[in-house]
Amino acid sequence: MKKELIELRVNGRTHELALEPSKLLLDTLREDLQLTGSKRGCDDSSCGACTVQVDGIPVLSCTLLAASCEGQEITTVEGVSEHGSLAAIQKAYGDWGGAQCGFCTPGFMMTVKHLMAENPDPTEQEVRAALSGNLCRCTGYSQMYEAIKAAIEAEQKGMAAAK
Repeated sequence: MKKELIELRVNGRTHELALEPSKLLLDTLREDLQLTGSKRGCDDSSCGACTVQVDGIPVLSCTLLAASCEGQEITTVEGVSEHGSLAAIQKAYGDWGGAQCGFCTPGFMMTVKHLMAENPDPTEQEVRAALSGNLCRCTGYSQMYEAIKAAIEAEQKGMAAAK
């Protein structure tokens, strides 16, 4: 198949890539850009391990063509850190043991980052609803929810301090 030249903006950097039109965003991130945080977990868009943000919206990169993202800002878990420091959600996952094997963690983090941007004070029900498309096969989710709660509280404290 003939390759096409496209530009993708990923984690604040522009990349010019020659890709087959049928290449998925997940494969482009992992194979061409060596951004391996997003995982291939199910191949049918049911687990959320491949979640990235496109223009701030969580999407499943295993079902999205890379070429369809040209001109949009793609953020992967590698781009979540803030000014060289861990983002609140990354720190909280470490502090609270929010991940067991870690395979699903990038997808959860990308979804939580969007939730926190859209709703700085979500209820537990809203958190659970937002994460309903992300699956973890290792945990009972309780440590994950505690980590998310801690990240939300840290973000709120940071916003209050900035005022």
